[in-house]
Amino acid sequence: MKVTRLAVTATLCATVLLLAACGGGSGAGTSAGGEGYPVTVTNCGVDVTFDAAPQRVVLLKSAAVPYLHSLGVLDRVTARAGQYPKEYYDAATIAALDRIPLLTDRTDTSGHLQISKEVVISQQPDLVLGEVDNLSRDTLSAVNIPLLEEPAMCANNTAVPTFDDIYAQMRAYGRVFGREAEAASAVTALTERVTAIRARAGTSSGRTAAVLYPTVGGGVTYAYGTASMAHPQLEAAGLRNVFGDSPERVFEVTVEELLGRDPDVLILLYGDGDPRAVEQGLTGLPGAANLKAVRDGAVMTQLFNFTEPPSPLSVDGLERIVDRFGAKP
Repeated sequence: MKVTRLAVTATLCATVLLLAACGGGSGAGTSAGGEGYPVTVTNCGVDVTFDAAPQRVVLLKSAAVPYLHSLGVLDRVTARAGQYPKEYYDAATIAALDRIPLLTDRTDTSGHLQISKEVVISQQPDLVLGEVDNLSRDTLSAVNIPLLEEPAMCANNTAVPTFDDIYAQMRAYGRVFGREAEAASAVTALTERVTAIRARAGTSSGRTAAVLYPTVGGGVTYAYGTASMAHPQLEAAGLRNVFGDSPERVFEVTVEELLGRDPDVLILLYGDGDPRAVEQGLTGLPGAANLKAVRDGAVMTQLFNFTEPPSPLSVDGLERIVDRFGAKP
């Protein structure tokens, strides 16, 4: 297992752009270290060690936002890139995000962030959250910048996720940022909330469901199997995933295969844009009108992070599904 050692405070103070901050009297440099460090977390099979709590964080994906907000460290994010739909967040989180400079929200046709390594490195971060295609962990490690990815998004991950993964990730961020007490409180609140939503959904309704990611304008449709958070989310809502026999996280499916499995409920994920166009991206496909869920109007659109990857937003997504399909009468 590869071990990456990241002396955060030393790196900051050695950086020309941050000499004034490290030598000033604000106390920021002192608060970065302290009791409990160094801290090592394992991420995507790599051990990453922090000698101090990160103070300059760059977000390349939005999935970490609810964790950082719960821990009270969103103010340590100095720059962000990508999409941050306001539907995900409460007013306080939106206000905090609005104060963080946006480097770019440019994506390719597949929704992948387009940003250069020079732009990210120029921010002099002591932590980058979220790996993108042209900015890998190895690229950042070469300039002594640590990267953490959401575990479910690690390459070659086939583990079956559960809501426990959300709690584990909250605790991991709590250790990294020196906010373990806040993490414990957040986990307690999340577990109580999931228990209450499950109770409201009741036992399995016997109805079947599929979670899909259609291509707007026609094209490939993707489905989610057992390695996706969609699977435990459906189970908690009292629905059976018709693709529960697939060990993959996400894969292409045809309308013919959907018709063969004919789920009672369809949940359509999307990254941004008009949810009506997302629904049309599936229902407009030849033969899709014959799907039971389409005929019955049992089609729900949901922003991607309300399901994937496992995060506190997945709990929000579960509640939305139960509100629409799973609540006991």
